[in-house]
Amino acid sequence: MSCASRLSAAADNDEENEVLIDASMMTLCNFLPDEAATRHWGGLMARSLQPGLQIQLHGSLGAGKTTWVRALLRQLGHTGTVKSPTYGLVEHYLLELNTHSRINLYHFDFYRFNRNEEWLEAGCRDYFRSDSICLVEWPEQAGDLLPAPDLSVSLDYLNQDSESGRLLEIVAMTDAGKTCLKRLFHQMSLSMPADA
Repeated sequence: MSCASRLSAAADNDEENEVLIDASMMTLCNFLPDEAATRHWGGLMARSLQPGLQIQLHGSLGAGKTTWVRALLRQLGHTGTVKSPTYGLVEHYLLELNTHSRINLYHFDFYRFNRNEEWLEAGCRDYFRSDSICLVEWPEQAGDLLPAPDLSVSLDYLNQDSESGRLLEIVAMTDAGKTCLKRLFHQMSLSMPADA
């Protein structure tokens, strides 16, 4: 069942503010009524990150991908400007991931790519390392040249209407992604089954 279907079913049962979790699939779904909720979830995710992660962000133009990233960066202590990397391709941030280490976080936006090969030509492969975190908007523009993500984050309009809120879906795609989601679940004080 899709995230939208699951949230619709929860709303029918007066559970519209419930966070829906499928522990076996390592998926989280939530309704975000406004920009503040988008920022909240970006900030929550920041506390779950670890070096080496690649997070791909999917969604329509204006759905909140950069807003989510901005909140994540703020939670990690970045106080400067956070701009969309649409024209510059990548923005680099050197951040404290915890009190003992600093991390290179790269925020990509491949929206302007016309060919998959532009990812290779731009030298993007060099950024995807075990000691960095890569957040990628519009990953489909790089096609199958982009490494598989650890997490897939989808933000999209509920009803093709920017005023109706957004759907957030986070799916773990690798063991590292599962570890990150488990940390997020723990922060939310939700119990996870032992086999998750």
